[in-house]
Amino acid sequence: MPIKPITAQQHLAKIIKSKLGVEHNKVNAEQASKRLEQDSVSKTLNPLPNYNSTESTLQRAQKRRKLALVRKQTNIESILGLAQHYCPPVTSQGEPDPDWIERFLELAEDTSNSNIQKLWAKVLAGEVINPGSFSYKSLITLKHITPKEADVLQLATGCAGKSASDGFHQIITGSYLAPSLLNFLNPHKKNYVNLSSAGLNYPDILTLIDIELIYQQEIESKAFERGESQTLSFANGTLTLTAKRQGSILTYYKFTQTGFSLARLTSNKLSNQYLECLKKALDKSFDVSFANS
Repeated sequence: MPIKPITAQQHLAKIIKSKLGVEHNKVNAEQASKRLEQDSVSKTLNPLPNYNSTESTLQRAQKRRKLALVRKQTNIESILGLAQHYCPPVTSQGEPDPDWIERFLELAEDTSNSNIQKLWAKVLAGEVINPGSFSYKSLITLKHITPKEADVLQLATGCAGKSASDGFHQIITGSYLAPSLLNFLNPHKKNYVNLSSAGLNYPDILTLIDIELIYQQEIESKAFERGESQTLSFANGTLTLTAKRQGSILTYYKFTQTGFSLARLTSNKLSNQYLECLKKALDKSFDVSFANS
């Protein structure tokens, strides 16, 4: 039996009841149509609230405040319970700053989405293990991150390896050969990694830039000597890129400090699709290999 679709009015009614604790009197379709027609003519929206309640406006305000407090308490209890689950039996490096804890609770209490709650829980567990791991800016970013943006971050970490040189996560985007007297008359164009084939589209990159998790501009590596290697660490192993040609240069997106902090909350197992894209795009300049841990 097909499921009857839920209308926008039904969704709105559900929101009103959950947030206010009372129902709004329904308006039939004919009245609603006339109302919209009048509003379009007058350009003035002046709805008359009509709720199924004998309580005063003040009483309803107090009720709404209590409902909001209950939701916040429920969210915090859920996050703290998850943090207990994620916290391993290891020796703590110190005691978290009490002010940090208070800020954490204030910012986390509005999160009802279960996936984002898991991120909050991992932040708290990480901070308890090693105080100072997550900055206040990281908490602010996490408060405003949407479930869709969290999914994009998860996709990005499947392409982002931790650099052995500076400790930050990088997403390799391509390579080219540095100009020299030997190749001046026969320049080599940049070879681009097809990130979209690995599930990370350009709009996803723009999203990460917009929420300041990666830097806006691509960064260039140094010119590698022939046979010189760079390693990137993933949760499931180590990616090694070895230069085949003198003067080979890598380009990449680098995670910001906040991006680096939040990236640690997700599992950055190397994407097989991304690995294949790397091998194909960098074939002329780098030998790409991956060793499972």
